[in-house]
Amino acid sequence: MGRLEGRFALITGAASGIGAATAKRFADEGSSIAALDLAKPSDDAWGPIARAAPVALFRDGVDVRDEEAVTTAVAEVASRFGRIDILVNAAGVAGMGAAADLAVEEWDRVIDTNLKGSFLVAKHVLPTMIGQGSGNIVHIASVEGLEGITGSVAYNASKGGVVLMTKNMAIDYGASGIRVNCLCPGGIDTPMLDLVKAEGLEAVHEQFRRRHLLNRFGRPEEVAAAALFLASDDASFITGSALVVDGGWTAGFRVEPTA
Repeated sequence: MGRLEGRFALITGAASGIGAATAKRFADEGSSIAALDLAKPSDDAWGPIARAAPVALFRDGVDVRDEEAVTTAVAEVASRFGRIDILVNAAGVAGMGAAADLAVEEWDRVIDTNLKGSFLVAKHVLPTMIGQGSGNIVHIASVEGLEGITGSVAYNASKGGVVLMTKNMAIDYGASGIRVNCLCPGGIDTPMLDLVKAEGLEAVHEQFRRRHLLNRFGRPEEVAAAALFLASDDASFITGSALVVDGGWTAGFRVEPTA
C-alpha cells in the first residue's frame, strides 16, 4: 500500500521539473493527481503519471496569476475528485536583475507567478480543505527565500514571501486540521537552471555547483521525495516549517586552502 493511497492531490507547475517529478512520485504512492500548468506536458512527463495514478487529470493553459482561471480550475478539480487532500504549489519562474536596473514588468512577472500564484491557488483550495476538516499544503520556496544572492531581487523577494506566507497559513488554518509547509530547494537540475547554463556563464554555473557542499546540483526527484514526506502521515506533527533540500547550500561556505 502506498503512502498516499486514497488521497487526491492538486499540483501546479506539473508539466516539467519539480512539479512533474512530484506528481509522478505521488502517483506511484497511490494518490490521484490533478495537474495544472500554463504549458502542455510532454508525453514523456505526463504518460508515466497518468499510468500510475488511480485518477489523472491535466489542465494546461492555467495561468496561476489569473484568479478567474485558478477559480475555474480548482472548482473543476474539487467537483471531479469530491475532495482535495494535498496541494503542492510548484508553479514558478526564474528571474534575474538588481533593484536599480529591474523593469517593473519583470518584478511583477516574478512576484505574481511565484508568490501571488501560490496564494491564489491556496486561497481557492482552502475552502474545500476547511469543509472536509483536513488538508495538506506544500509550497515550493527556495534557499533564495532564506538568504540573498547577487542580482536576484525579485526572485529572492518572491520566495522569501512564500516562506512567510507558509508560516501565516499554518497559523491561520492549523485549527482546521490543515498543515502548511514549504520546501526550500537549492540548485535543482530543471529547465529553470538553464538561466546559468547559457554561453558565457560557465564560471557562474560552476560557482553555483560548488556552492552545494555535495558538489552537485539536485535532482527533481530528490525534491519530490521531500514533498512526499511533508504530504504523508509521517509528517503529521509538522506545520509552518521551511524544509531545506539544498545539498548543504545553507549550511555555510567551504574554505579551500590554496597552494
